[in-house]
Amino acid sequence: MTMQQLPIRISRRENQFELAAPLAGLEPEDIHITIDGKHVTIDGKERGPRQHRLDLLQAEWTIGPYHREIDLPEEVDGSLANATYGNGVLVLTIPKASATAGPSRAEFTLEAIGPARGERVGHVGHDISPTTTRVHWTHLAEMPKRPAA
Repeated sequence: MTMQQLPIRISRRENQFELAAPLAGLEPEDIHITIDGKHVTIDGKERGPRQHRLDLLQAEWTIGPYHREIDLPEEVDGSLANATYGNGVLVLTIPKASATAGPSRAEFTLEAIGPARGERVGHVGHDISPTTTRVHWTHLAEMPKRPAA
C-alpha cells in the first residue's frame, strides 16, 4: 500500500487561507485533518481494501490512502477552520491567527451530512466565532423559511 502525495491548491485572502485537495473515492469519515500553527496535515484512509485483489489492466489512481503536510506562510487558528467535502474534493477555510488570540491547534474528522458529502464547521458568518457542525445545522433549521416564489 503506497501513500499518495495529494496535489493541492492554496489561495490567500485578507484574513484566511483556502486549501483544496482532491480525495477521490473517500467518505467524509475517512478524512482526518490536523492544524497546528502554520502546519496542516491531511490524511485519508484507504477505501475498499479488496482493491488490491483486482486484476487491474491500468491503474493511474487509487482510492487512498492519501497524505499531505503543508506549511502555510502565516499562523492560523485551527479551532475556527471550516472543512467541506463534496464531489471528491476537500476544501479547508482557515482563518489567520489574530495577534491577540494567537494560533490554535485543531484535530478533527469530517462529519457526514449526506452520501459522499461531509463537513466540519468551525465558524459561521462574518464575525468569526467558534461553533460546531451540529450547532450550525440546528441554527439553520430554526431560521424562518422564505415563501416559495
